[in-house]
Amino acid sequence: MKEFPIEHMNARMRYHDLPGNETPILFIHGLGCASSLDYPQVSSMPHLAGHRRILIDLLGTGYSDRPDHFGYSLNDHVDYLEAFVRFLDVDRFIVFGHSMGGAIAISLAARCGKQLKGIILSEANLDSGGGYYSKKIASYGEEEYVAGGHAEMIRENKGSPNENWTASLLVSSPEAVYRESRCLVEGQNPSWRQLLYSLEAPKTYIFGEKSLPDPDVETLKKEQIHIEIVEDAGHSMAWDNPKGLAAAIKRGIDRITD
Repeated sequence: MKEFPIEHMNARMRYHDLPGNETPILFIHGLGCASSLDYPQVSSMPHLAGHRRILIDLLGTGYSDRPDHFGYSLNDHVDYLEAFVRFLDVDRFIVFGHSMGGAIAISLAARCGKQLKGIILSEANLDSGGGYYSKKIASYGEEEYVAGGHAEMIRENKGSPNENWTASLLVSSPEAVYRESRCLVEGQNPSWRQLLYSLEAPKTYIFGEKSLPDPDVETLKKEQIHIEIVEDAGHSMAWDNPKGLAAAIKRGIDRITD
């Protein structure tokens, strides 16, 4: 595992950097998750094996540091990821983001201009309001969530189909999870949806079959965004059907032309 030093915070973001000769893919995970848990199996599928695959654990999650003095807003994450892209010194890259990571990916893409070759999202947050878990977490006060809400969230999900998420929450900063949830509920202006529509790079949006029907299938198509559907999968498609998700990502990549 490699480290990216964020010197002004005396913190380190950690990531896997899997070799490949084709365009690098940057993987950004969702709320309370970690790419080091979610994407090794997806990225190792033959569909993606030719690409350089960079699996990021955002600050506050996974193997990355959990600095107490960091704000943990989504744009705080984008700030150091923009520096990370410069650190990688790549000519072009593709960014993949899931759920909250999709909102971060959109904001990062908006800053990267021609360096961005394409963006691929899986059930990304596009609008304010959040999802089931972010709304539940944001309903607490921060002190209340840190003192007991985080532990309660872990207890509620232990032994459930969300067991992988429980494992990630165990090593996630409660402050990070809370502040990120607040950002997802509050949204931003311009919205992630507006930013996505404004991007010139090719765009793919992936749904899990079990998440359908969803009105955004047709809405996004009208904005010239390619749609992929992963069979036998819901929101957590990296766990439900990693091979299907890898194939969907590959189909999105195949639509990208220089």
